[in-house]
Amino acid sequence: MSADPPARVLVAGATGFIGRRLVPALMERGHEVRAMTRRPEAYDGPGTPVGADVGDPDSLPPALEGVDVAVYLVHSLDHEDFESRDREAAVAFGRAAAEAGVRQIVYLGGLGHDGSMSAHLRSRREVEGKLGEGGVPVTVLRAAIVVGDGGISWELTRQLVKNLPAMVVPKWTSTRTQPVALDDVVSYLVGVVDDERAFGRVFEIGGPEVMTYRDMLRIASQEMSGVSLPVVPVPVMTPRLSSYWLSLVTDVDVTTGRNLIDSMDTEVVVTDDSIFEIVPIEPLDYREAVRRALADRKD
Repeated sequence: MSADPPARVLVAGATGFIGRRLVPALMERGHEVRAMTRRPEAYDGPGTPVGADVGDPDSLPPALEGVDVAVYLVHSLDHEDFESRDREAAVAFGRAAAEAGVRQIVYLGGLGHDGSMSAHLRSRREVEGKLGEGGVPVTVLRAAIVVGDGGISWELTRQLVKNLPAMVVPKWTSTRTQPVALDDVVSYLVGVVDDERAFGRVFEIGGPEVMTYRDMLRIASQEMSGVSLPVVPVPVMTPRLSSYWLSLVTDVDVTTGRNLIDSMDTEVVVTDDSIFEIVPIEPLDYREAVRRALADRKD
């Protein structure tokens, strides 16, 4: 069973999309939280800021000293060499966690099944293993698209709907996926922290609906404008062309766009609901997740 709080929890990636929501949620549960960031002097969120960089192994031991649980929310999609960067960072973090006596690492990975994964998803899967090489039990939550303000996949959806009166979209928009609300991802992460039933296990997380990216665009359009945006698929548009197309109509850079699009040709659907043994919540549907993401925007 889970240990009584408070646990000392380090969140690597505390200033990111997930991390800045996770830190206060962990504190609400009574945990003592360290917010790991490369610029602790600029951190203005809850918790105790600690300076460290997963790309600098020597910076990790002081940040992890005395920590019970480390939550790892770091990846490098905006770099051409993201696979090697993420591999090296995961190895260094896992070893430093082991040396510090950390009893659990929690990692938010990517949903996908072996044999049909993109480089992005293969890298996420590799990181799962590398984090555990030092011997610390790793709890993995595998998610598809996380719907929430500030998330890169959601931003693509929101900006496409906002900027185009009608969309000529690539064939990959017919791929099925299982989006999950940001609030639910935070609940799942908080729920597995320091719970021994989750140690060394992999869980798949998603919302209650399986849908295509085209479905997601239509629903987002209805919630943003009250009308359903016309969506016309184009049979031939390569991932590279798609990434340039995205960079023209959104503020997502070409490298990030291409790395994401490579994953969007792969069906990512939950096939195992064992997470509910540990965190028995009722997941939000996609429309409600969109409404919350739109409500959270500051402009």
